[in-house]
Amino acid sequence: MGRLILSVELFCPQCFASSASLLQVLGICSVNRARREPHASLQSASFPPSFHFVCRPIVTKPASQLRVYNTLTKTKEPFEPLSPPAVGIYLCGPTVYAESHIGHMVGPVIFDTVKRYLRYSGYQPTWVVNITDVDDKLINKSKERELPVSQIATEMTADYMANLRELGVNQIDFMPRATDHMPQIIGFIERLIEKGHAYEVDGDVFFDVVKDPNYGQLSNRSVDDQQGEGGEAAAKKRSSGDFALWKSAKPGEISWDSPWGRGRPGWHIECSAMSHEILGKTFDIHGGGLDLMFPHHENELAQSGCCHDAPMVKYWMHNGLMRSEGKGKLGGKGDREESAEEAAAGKISRSKGDGGLSALIRRHTGTRIRFFLLRTHYRSTILYSEAGLEEAGAALDGFYRLFERFEEITGISYYDDDGLKPAKTRSEGEFDPGKDALLEQVHSLREKFVAAMDDDFNTGAAISVLFDWLRLLNRYLNENTLAKGADTSSPEVVALIAAVRSMKELTNVLGLFGKPPVAGGGDEVAQELLDKTIHLLIDLRKEARERKDYATGDAIRNRLGELGVALLDKKEGTSWELT
Repeated sequence: MGRLILSVELFCPQCFASSASLLQVLGICSVNRARREPHASLQSASFPPSFHFVCRPIVTKPASQLRVYNTLTKTKEPFEPLSPPAVGIYLCGPTVYAESHIGHMVGPVIFDTVKRYLRYSGYQPTWVVNITDVDDKLINKSKERELPVSQIATEMTADYMANLRELGVNQIDFMPRATDHMPQIIGFIERLIEKGHAYEVDGDVFFDVVKDPNYGQLSNRSVDDQQGEGGEAAAKKRSSGDFALWKSAKPGEISWDSPWGRGRPGWHIECSAMSHEILGKTFDIHGGGLDLMFPHHENELAQSGCCHDAPMVKYWMHNGLMRSEGKGKLGGKGDREESAEEAAAGKISRSKGDGGLSALIRRHTGTRIRFFLLRTHYRSTILYSEAGLEEAGAALDGFYRLFERFEEITGISYYDDDGLKPAKTRSEGEFDPGKDALLEQVHSLREKFVAAMDDDFNTGAAISVLFDWLRLLNRYLNENTLAKGADTSSPEVVALIAAVRSMKELTNVLGLFGKPPVAGGGDEVAQELLDKTIHLLIDLRKEARERKDYATGDAIRNRLGELGVALLDKKEGTSWELT
């Protein structure tokens, strides 16, 4: 006799009890309450073979007016995740062959903020950022530095993560490395071959773009416009647009065993395999820079769709790039519609040597850089300049002065969430301003902030609201002559605390003002003096080592380490960073 399956939608524990009691009264089965794990979409109770009882928890969908620009459809769409409240997010991370530059922080800062806002709006986001730790660039750097690929990847991954911490990027849930996912990558390629979408030639495996009728849908390019790898690989391919899924090993290169011989994966297949492993066949948001739309994201989309017969992603979000030079006003419609080729032509990149990040953080602090990046809508081009960072620092100083005044009056630190107790979600933060004039204005500002973020995560407009908030509170303090020693139980101070608490709720969404300002950023003379002093010690250490006076060299290194300065010895010289 087959198994009878009864599916019961449970709105509350009482419904479960009622349904279970009825089944027991009828003598059909005995019921054990199902365990309910976080994020589970389906749970089952244990029954005799003749009956199967399914418990499906009912989850309330977050109330949201959020709209997101989808690069795939070229339209701004209502945000409707696949399985609310869960939201899966994947961001293409770095190829870790050299130290990070400021351009590498654009995507992480943006999507750190996206995740914060989604969580604030009642969703349960899971954010994945991959690490590409095997690639042509890494292999070339390995030969140049005469070091193993794994050692360079480990060093540069540590550098990347240290810079993320400095900029307050702390919302990443998974950081998978390509080298840890070789079985998944190889299995993915095998499925593509089995389904007729890939072919092997002399140990190399290529994706057959002609077999995918949807190829080019993301970048709006036809198959005839595509151009894959050149060189020796070009002669093996059926079509010029075919791209490598697996590359046969060359002498001396890092490689893995596979059904096609020793080799390593192509760049694009790594992201498809890792995103599938963690987020599933189809997930909600895939992010990355505009320069990755083609070929990387186009190829990811093709691989994953053909492998699983399902769309890879519901919403494609592409951020604008950072330029060291620019013309005209930034953030306009023209910037957001800029083509990938135009954006890539002037972007800040490692190859130009621009935007060295560790030194930049020492001069300007991570908070200032994060604020600078968020002032611009994520789809717009960001114009990098020292003057722009200085302007961001001056703007932050205005907020810091307000927070100092607030603490003098109330004894509450703006940077202490436990003391200020800001709401963590949109619903928690709702309040009735009553007839209080200040709180009525705060309520209006809060609505404007939320509306800005609901409009495709417009952080630039949201920050403009914070400036309005700053002016409002400064005016309120002056008009009510509030200062140190004020009665903290007075209606004026009680309203002030409520207004600042609401402000803190929203600056947390942007990842700003989580800790007090640190020294640096404004005192460039002191920073320059520090840099010169440390380099003087580096030179003295180098001279000692050349004299084979290793004791002195080690003493300099160890003493600097005690002071929080780490020396990084590389083939091209020694650099330093704060630990």
